[in-house]
Amino acid sequence: MISLKKYFGPSTLVAAAFIGPGTLTTCTMAGVESGYTLLWAMLFSVIATIILQEMSARLGFLTREGLGEALNHQFPSGISKWIVFFLVISAILIGNAAYESGNLSGGIMGFELLLGEHLAWPLILGILAFILMFFGKYKWVEKILIGLVIVMSLCFLITAIIVQPDLSAVFSGFVPGHFKSHYLLIMGLIGTTVVPYNLFLHASTISKKYDKDDSLKDIRIENNVSIILGGTISMLIIITAAASADQIDNVTSAKDLALQLEPLFGNHAKSLMGIGLIAAGFSSALTAPLAAAYAIKGLFRIDENEDGKIFRLIWIIVLLTGVIVSMSGIKPILIIKFAQIMNAILLPFVAVFLVWICNKQEILGSHQNKIVQNIAAVMVLILTSLLSIKTLSLIF
Repeated sequence: MISLKKYFGPSTLVAAAFIGPGTLTTCTMAGVESGYTLLWAMLFSVIATIILQEMSARLGFLTREGLGEALNHQFPSGISKWIVFFLVISAILIGNAAYESGNLSGGIMGFELLLGEHLAWPLILGILAFILMFFGKYKWVEKILIGLVIVMSLCFLITAIIVQPDLSAVFSGFVPGHFKSHYLLIMGLIGTTVVPYNLFLHASTISKKYDKDDSLKDIRIENNVSIILGGTISMLIIITAAASADQIDNVTSAKDLALQLEPLFGNHAKSLMGIGLIAAGFSSALTAPLAAAYAIKGLFRIDENEDGKIFRLIWIIVLLTGVIVSMSGIKPILIIKFAQIMNAILLPFVAVFLVWICNKQEILGSHQNKIVQNIAAVMVLILTSLLSIKTLSLIF
């Protein structure tokens, strides 16, 4: 009998993590503003995720520890330790706080679609998230919300079939191009797919879910299947948005996001998108603060469980930052777009340490990175670094 763990396990959570408000918003923007021409950027993001998450999974499986613990072993003391820790902690806290702001903003857009605008939505979502995380009762809620996200993903698949996109235009979209006018959108697609905190979270989760009797091959199969499925959903959102571009002048609100589902659901599209945004936003709003806490806990080898004071302080800081930003009056769409771009900029700072660790023979033995893996990883690092530099030059 074939074990379902070969196909669905810790990597499924990685895929679920990037099917959130950021993906819905950024992929819709990509489809509306550039048609099918940025499908290649989404494909690159999926390949980059597979490459980096395989390294993270391999590290967790073979060492039974996460990336944070591995870095702690390599930098036990000295000035280099504090430089590395400062870079990693900055990337994790800033990146996750940005994600949290976007996640809560996505949930707010969902409530606005269903119940109208209200200044209390950010506070209500923040309080609910705090209660669930503080008392550790979030896991069953998270499963229900992820289930709703999966249902909405199937809706995009059906809609993509109904709208009958121009297949020649779709396939031509996988040919790289259109850099100059779409740098920010490209960075947004990378940032919403290659989630930096997942590089920490995946290794830690793998070490708990898989035992030593499992095979590395099974882990790689699960990694590939889950991330390809998640990436396919992202591409379907781009395709449905591109096919509906004549109905959407610009993506400025949740109502614009819902228009692409009207071919299937008609007047009910707004309600479905509202429920989907609440589910995607709130489930991700539970994950991002906890992921930051786990990453920093591992980095400093803090001997605490989830109800420890330091652990709670870290996720409270991330959650509180998200609530404050989402209450700032800035349009939710802009917050979400900024969050994805910010994390794409921060990605190379985290990924370079993962690649470095996975080249250590004393850590992974014969399973250290091979030449092909290093070539692929270096290409990802170079391209994301160049795009980050270009994006920063455009912003500043």
